[in-house]
Amino acid sequence: MPDRHVVLSATGLYTPPFSISNDELVDSFNQYVRRYNAENAESIASGSLKALSESSADFIDKASGIHSRFVLEKDGILNPDIMRPQFVKRSDDELSLHAEIGIAAANQALAKAGLHGSDIDMVLVANSNMQRPYPSISVEIQAALGAGGFAFDMSVACSSATFGLQTAADAIKSGSATRVLIVNAEMCSAQLNYRERDSHFIFGDAATAIVLERNDLAAAGLGFNVLSTQLWTQFSNNIRSNFGFLNRCEIGNDPLSADKLFIQQGRKVFKEVCPAVSEHITHHLSAQNISPQNIKRFWLHQANRAMNELISRRVLGRDATEEEAPLILDRYANTSSAGSIIALHLHQADLQNGDLGVLCSFGAGYSIGSAILEKR
Repeated sequence: MPDRHVVLSATGLYTPPFSISNDELVDSFNQYVRRYNAENAESIASGSLKALSESSADFIDKASGIHSRFVLEKDGILNPDIMRPQFVKRSDDELSLHAEIGIAAANQALAKAGLHGSDIDMVLVANSNMQRPYPSISVEIQAALGAGGFAFDMSVACSSATFGLQTAADAIKSGSATRVLIVNAEMCSAQLNYRERDSHFIFGDAATAIVLERNDLAAAGLGFNVLSTQLWTQFSNNIRSNFGFLNRCEIGNDPLSADKLFIQQGRKVFKEVCPAVSEHITHHLSAQNISPQNIKRFWLHQANRAMNELISRRVLGRDATEEEAPLILDRYANTSSAGSIIALHLHQADLQNGDLGVLCSFGAGYSIGSAILEKR
């Protein structure tokens, strides 16, 4: 019988070419606010409309810990008349934008693993949002890379990376796959309402990829052993997007209204998700007879600095150091499912053989996923 233990052998990262600072974003937003208030001065004075409040870079930093974000297109976002990214439409015969950024991350991960696309027999694209419902982005990537086997898309919002990891690991353990490529290609800037003060700064774009292999096929000393995975979901409306194909059919519904973009009840999310995540990680470690104090690295979902600080404090019983729970959201912002993988990609080189780490993502659903990894 083949050894069906699972190895996470390599990671890859695609970073978009454009960066937007908080100051740039605030300048665009405040131009919009001043114009809106001026154009609606009479209605605001009469009380029939509420004046919009300006934002500041200091407010964004204190609220989130975000200083800047990478995006696929910058000019449209910063134009107060547009305030969304703008892309040239591609023909059906061209590689989609979603597949393009996913392949960039995938090629990096494959090269690090010493593999080619033809070595892969399962491709899984796990994102918050897909560019289209079908044909699936994963099958497009599979074809472009020359991979074999099968491919499919899945979405569990910001937890998609860890849910994808367990799905891939289970496929390898069952024998239905030997090498799996997981891609998290997040174009978050396209789902963000840049006219909403409390959320216009949250997201950035990025793509990540990880390669999972059967242990006996993986190169010696490469990557991490996947010791255990654990998933959890509980329904909540506190993070939501109502965008979908039924929008055009709903009576009295405006298909362009703000609720078709990202919306959240931020304070409720903070209050409810932080204890749920810390309990999830603690219980996962306990089930594997591992003390939190033996974990060298926590690669947490990158949504909010205060959330990550509170979660790691609850798990460890003390404040985590920057090395123990690294943050990348200061320059990448929230990249949804890609965030925890970016942290893993950028903060693993110093780990030694046998060191333990926890990869954890959490978000809408609610959903939480975690994986315990051991450096090889």
